[in-house]
Amino acid sequence: MKIGVLTSSRADYSIYYPLLTALADDSLFDLGVIAFGTHLSARHGHTVDQIVANGFSVTHRIDAVPAGDTPADISHTMGSVMQAFSGLWPTESYDLVLCLGDRFEMFAAVASAVPFNIPIAHIHGGETTLGAIDNAFRHAITVMSTYHFTTTDAYKARVFELTGSAENVYNVGALSIDNLRHLTLLTKVEFFGKFAIDLDHPSILITFHPETVSFEKNKAHVAELIGALDQLPDYQLIITMPNADTMGNYVREQLLAFIDRHPNAVGIESFGTIGYLSCMKYCRFMLGNTSSGFVEASFFPKYVINLGSRQEGRLLTPNIINCPVQTDRILEAVQRIETAEALAPIDAYGNGTTAQQIVSILKQVRGRLQ
Repeated sequence: MKIGVLTSSRADYSIYYPLLTALADDSLFDLGVIAFGTHLSARHGHTVDQIVANGFSVTHRIDAVPAGDTPADISHTMGSVMQAFSGLWPTESYDLVLCLGDRFEMFAAVASAVPFNIPIAHIHGGETTLGAIDNAFRHAITVMSTYHFTTTDAYKARVFELTGSAENVYNVGALSIDNLRHLTLLTKVEFFGKFAIDLDHPSILITFHPETVSFEKNKAHVAELIGALDQLPDYQLIITMPNADTMGNYVREQLLAFIDRHPNAVGIESFGTIGYLSCMKYCRFMLGNTSSGFVEASFFPKYVINLGSRQEGRLLTPNIINCPVQTDRILEAVQRIETAEALAPIDAYGNGTTAQQIVSILKQVRGRLQ
């Protein structure tokens, strides 16, 4: 069974990892990774190298990274991705193509496959993020897909609504929980040896992406965030860089300038899967607007100050503190965490068998695909 896997960023690759491992270890599957988006960008860490280092076969590399961060740059890149993939699909004979999430590049790649009648399996469909244009892309990918692997029953029900059919829709939980249950994370000593960051210091893991629906607010938002970070000198501020989104370069530049001015702040382009999850395990709490604050953080569990509306619509678990992107409100949320009781275990996204379930389902539907 020949399977192509679309991966456009460090974020989706980290989620895919346990599924890629399970597929690669099963002789029934002929697995090929199609890397594009920021995987091919030196500025974003050239993370295709991580895929190769993990032992997976990268059969195609599609170099299409936005030249800038304006709406026109994003739109142009979507067209470039579609054009590039229109030349790839006729050269392959995939039984199934796996896609994940909601990025504009992922939407463009999947849309380009529709005229070729290539079966698509979508992971993480049915979710909602009202503060990002990704919301429209995610739902569009769902409609274009044949098979659906959701992370909760609520998201499964939403896929029903979007497609008008319950056929081929499976709630399998989140692959990220597989990662956390089965990966050996770094110790604090190992983490320091690899990244020169001492997690014995009280640390905040910060990931802040632009809001792409109301992108004109991003200048004010990043100023409010930095205003809060300025008043947290007792914490080590571990800041990962934003996605290649509308105004992503602006947010990146402001964060890098802040890091240069503050000895308690450190910037990271890409930790890799194990590094990022290890940092999450040992940090005091998370701050920003990343989806990992909803899924992965629930496993430990870890408090998350979720900023703004980018993730509005996602399932809310007890570790999430929603907060406007305002300096005083962010500092109030930090104070709330400092005096909060320890979190009880959270079990919202499955039991760590997601990759196994997906592989089993693919074997069951194999006859329909060939």
